[in-house]
Amino acid sequence: MLQIDALTWIVTIGLVLGLLALDLILAAVRPHKVGFAEAVAWSVGYILVAVAFGVWLTLAHGGDFGQQYFAGYIVEKSLSVDNLFVFVIIMSTFAVPEEHQHKVLTFGIVVALIMRAIFIALGATLLSLFSFMFLLFGLLLIYTGIQLFRHRDEDPDVENNVVVRSARRLLPLSTEYDGGKLITRVDGKKVGTPLVVVLLAIGGIDLLFALDSIPAVFGVTDEPYLVFAANAFALLGLRALYFLVKGLLDRLVYLSAGLAVILGFIGVKLILHWAHVDIDESVPEISTPVSLSVIIGILVVVTVASLLKTRKDPSAKAHPGSLRGSRHASEED
Repeated sequence: MLQIDALTWIVTIGLVLGLLALDLILAAVRPHKVGFAEAVAWSVGYILVAVAFGVWLTLAHGGDFGQQYFAGYIVEKSLSVDNLFVFVIIMSTFAVPEEHQHKVLTFGIVVALIMRAIFIALGATLLSLFSFMFLLFGLLLIYTGIQLFRHRDEDPDVENNVVVRSARRLLPLSTEYDGGKLITRVDGKKVGTPLVVVLLAIGGIDLLFALDSIPAVFGVTDEPYLVFAANAFALLGLRALYFLVKGLLDRLVYLSAGLAVILGFIGVKLILHWAHVDIDESVPEISTPVSLSVIIGILVVVTVASLLKTRKDPSAKAHPGSLRGSRHASEED
């Protein structure tokens, strides 16, 4: 079992909060369109921070925990790319001005970290108390993977999201952005700007992704510290990654299918672990090195196959996938 003292927890959380604060300050003080060079610099910086943390962890606590962290980080990073698909759809659906997208993304990352911290605490507690939770998490991931694969060529219906519909029904809203403000005045009355709906949509999406990603990362490590670190460092780079790859996302046509397979694989791993612990120790388990190899292999195959597909068929377009059929898809059928 990984032994992490209070000071290490405090330093790790302080590092994450410090990087978040830097993002918030930049978004508030200098709203601007993020260029390619700036996005590359921030993306590389965040990846180096994550790798440096993994190297320290390996040296301080051993290669096994280092492998678990990197496996968890790669899983969360790959799932975060699917987040980016949905963020792009939200930004385009609500026509968010480019100078305010930085602020919206930073808010989304903060909310995602808060939600995932809550789910990590709940997940760790449940797993420590009830071993059958491994079975439930495994079944949840397999179900999610099947649903995602079935609807891999669809986009989530943001306009009909329950959070968005409720906000529009319950809140007085304007139709114009007002310099990035959440509240403005129309005919002397205070009303919310479209930015309110955008932030609520981002928050709702973050909740859905937390429900999938936390069981997924617990599938490669059951250490709460590693689960938190993998999530935090994967999410911290999300803002820069959005501006770096949003023009390339359309080419990853098989990403949602690949993520569905990864979720299903981790679900099987969790069920085997449950069976090994609760039924019979002779039931084989999937080791961390095997998990890491399978996950990386799937991502490489998906990326190469996607690029080959879009080279042969430039009209092919990627979709983030959906856990249920969208209303638009039903109408087309």
